[in-house]
Amino acid sequence: MKIFLAALNLLIVLALLPLAWDWRAPFLPTVRHLLFMGLVAMPLLVIVIEFWLLRSSRPEHRALRVLSASGLLVAVVVLITSITLEGHFRWVRHQVLHANPAALEKLGRHFIVGYRDIGELRRLIKLKAISGVFVTSTNVNGKSPADIQNVIRSFQNQRKEQLQPPLWIATDQEGGSVSRLSPPLSRLPFLGDIVKRTSDVALLERNIRQYAGQQGQELAEVGVNLNFAPVVDLNFNIINPDDKYTRIFQRAISNDPTTVAQVAAWYCEALDEHGVRSTLKHFPGLGRVYEDTHLDHADLTTSLEELTRTDWMPFLHLMKKSRAFVMLGHARLTAIDKERPVSMSPKVIAGLIRGTWKHDGVLITDNFSMLAVYRSKIGMDNGSIEALNAGVDLILISYDPDQYYRVMYTLLQADKEGKLDQDILKQSDRRLERAIRALPH
Repeated sequence: MKIFLAALNLLIVLALLPLAWDWRAPFLPTVRHLLFMGLVAMPLLVIVIEFWLLRSSRPEHRALRVLSASGLLVAVVVLITSITLEGHFRWVRHQVLHANPAALEKLGRHFIVGYRDIGELRRLIKLKAISGVFVTSTNVNGKSPADIQNVIRSFQNQRKEQLQPPLWIATDQEGGSVSRLSPPLSRLPFLGDIVKRTSDVALLERNIRQYAGQQGQELAEVGVNLNFAPVVDLNFNIINPDDKYTRIFQRAISNDPTTVAQVAAWYCEALDEHGVRSTLKHFPGLGRVYEDTHLDHADLTTSLEELTRTDWMPFLHLMKKSRAFVMLGHARLTAIDKERPVSMSPKVIAGLIRGTWKHDGVLITDNFSMLAVYRSKIGMDNGSIEALNAGVDLILISYDPDQYYRVMYTLLQADKEGKLDQDILKQSDRRLERAIRALPH
């Protein structure tokens, strides 16, 4: 019985060991507090049991003593690793919250963050450590439109008191299942559903403008001024059973680039009329990508000639004709950069978008706490440096706000060490100032 208990304890702590190294990963925020308690409580319990087994075992019980000693050693490693990781996070957070105010404000202009603790968010706003807030379903559950409006207004009032420009208040309100503020806002269908059931062009335009007008009005009324829509990835009907979140085949407008460009243009124009800025996503196009970048690395292997003719036509058309932001996805565009996700690739951002295309609009990354960034060779830390130096204007950290501290700490250190291109940052500041000034105040 004692040998069985010692073996069970060893198996338990061995199972906990990988988690102890990675329990602050960005896909675990909803259970992180419980995980930490378990990663402390379970090893402590195992340590107590193993001490008892070692003290009560006879010298000749060699197998029991080896199992108990091994379990004790691994339990200590799990406990120390878990506590050290938490301690390091708290130290990094402290360093950010007590950083040089001017440096924090300078870099804070380039962040939009989600929140799980509204008090924590208000502190970041007070410190001018962010320039935008991502609002999602967990922030509005059980709230009325008036409640949401009051919360957002309180954020903006903080900025007014600081004599700062308004915050970007962003959400994902594409329609269909990607409607983060529904309820209480109206749940409208995906844009593609309207396209499928409307063949007449004049009627389609009227329906799209009416749809976007309703969406824009509801968003503006609660205080949202930036919507992460429309999806302009083409629909190649690629279905991956392990794709839990991207699912472009459901969210795309059409498989025809001309239709996508026109529908998206109507949509952006209608949202603009209500003072809500649109976002074209997800460059370089995820319609051909099989993997889900929330959970895995992904490659777009199509030739540049084919992409220019098809996938990029809506992006290029709207980048010239609208004021929409462009969201950079985390797929690797292998024809240009086989190593880095597009969201942090100098070859794609500085070389293609800012260089060849001369695009001077706002570029925002997709959520930087996706695994395609977190598990990439360069990682989210160095990736954030490369993204800003390449010409990205805004880094989005929406799902796991804790990752903001890690990324901001890295950038603060990089700024001190002269690793950030100050001219590029000034150009980015100019783009962001121009964009925020264009909003109705």
